[in-house]
Amino acid sequence: MDVKWGSLGEVAVVSFGATVAVVLLFALGVRALAGRDAARTAGLDGTAQATAAGACFAVCAAAVLYGLYLIVPQFH
Repeated sequence: MDVKWGSLGEVAVVSFGATVAVVLLFALGVRALAGRDAARTAGLDGTAQATAAGACFAVCAAAVLYGLYLIVPQFH
């Protein structure tokens, strides 16, 4: 059995980058929800913040579902 260390390192780097990206997007979504609450407290609408939060959460959900699609062979 031969391990291709370059490919293993590439997979590790891409996995780490994707994980950081999803966590960052989720944190931005939570921050946008907090901004919506602050806007509502100030008497503003807060629709832009809610839309941004929804978009961040949708991208996170899509990334997770794509990962599951890649892992589960019955989905191919």
